[in-house]
Amino acid sequence: MEIANRAKAIAPSLTLEITARAKKMKADGMKVVSFAAGEPDFNTPDYIMDAGREALDKGCTKYTPAAGTLNLRSAICEKLKNDNALDYEPSNIVVSNGAKHSLFNAFMAILDPGDEVIIPSPYWLSYPEIVKMAGGVPVFVQTKSENSFKITADELEHAITDKTKVFLLNNPNNPTGAVYTRSEINALAAAVEKHKMYVVSDEIYEKLTYERSHHSIAAYSDILKERTIVVNGLSKTYSMTGWRVGYAAANEKIASAMASMQSHSTSNVNSIAQYASAVALTDRLHGDAFLEGMKAAFDARRALMMLRLQRLGVEFIEPKGAFYIMMSVSRFFGKRYDGMRIRSAFDFASALLEHALVAVVPCESFGAPDYVRLSYAASEIDIERGINALSTFISQLKD
Repeated sequence: MEIANRAKAIAPSLTLEITARAKKMKADGMKVVSFAAGEPDFNTPDYIMDAGREALDKGCTKYTPAAGTLNLRSAICEKLKNDNALDYEPSNIVVSNGAKHSLFNAFMAILDPGDEVIIPSPYWLSYPEIVKMAGGVPVFVQTKSENSFKITADELEHAITDKTKVFLLNNPNNPTGAVYTRSEINALAAAVEKHKMYVVSDEIYEKLTYERSHHSIAAYSDILKERTIVVNGLSKTYSMTGWRVGYAAANEKIASAMASMQSHSTSNVNSIAQYASAVALTDRLHGDAFLEGMKAAFDARRALMMLRLQRLGVEFIEPKGAFYIMMSVSRFFGKRYDGMRIRSAFDFASALLEHALVAVVPCESFGAPDYVRLSYAASEIDIERGINALSTFISQLKD
């Protein structure tokens, strides 16, 4: 007996081995500095945790509508209107178990076997696997480092075929930290409008931008809004990764299809998390204060890590959003450390962890095989200590 072909088609993540080894080394008492984090290192704000306790006290422990409580969906509509100039009704909103689940529901709702999905590279490693699970075909567009790895309207146009069904946009981007300007978004939107295709816009890092603002592609026009599925969540903005609350906003036909499929798979998101999420979104006084503090801390860490990497003399992409920096390691390929030949970003990350006790994420699975990703969701002390160890490691590489 064999497992299903769809399961066989899913590529294992090269990052899992590094992450698992780093966690084990920490558990064994080794002082590992982790630059691998994909989540804020701040606790969920007290006002949100208090709301979770209040939900328990009120007995909010029963099933909810599969698409989410009316209270939370209404709060999401208000957020989208105030922050993104997007008008939706609760019937356009589907609350899911994290933004990843929202993406899965979206592609399951709009893809038929063989439909092509344009994915700018580098990309978050789960995108192509989710597309394949939904029967789609990932079509990668290799973006250029000199353009901060942002896809241009011309590059998008050249990738569109008669099989193209979706353009997937991640803004701000993981792993590059790229943030599109309004003019760049408008150019992409104009290109999409000329073709019969959807946009899936992953905006999970929208609140974590530095030096420039976030602009949603769905706000370009009513036509594009009708064809766009906006995906977001509370994990990054409110440091609620473990609460597992994401959401999608789409036209009513797509939203209804997504909610229907979710009703037959996971059903509703945790009821207590939904209650707390509605409070997170509606209590702007506490929410904005928390975000302002967290964002300022990330910005200071971003500046520190870039300064240290500049002094180290390595190439990296200056991030304008999220909390990641992509560092080029291709010039170290072919070198040796303690007899080990470094042939890839994975080899570099593996040797760095073993010999310098610093965990970074190799970007082969992100479509950027010459890079590793460093997260600055770490204290300034750890950033200093980790970059010092990285510097020592690089200095000891031999030809």
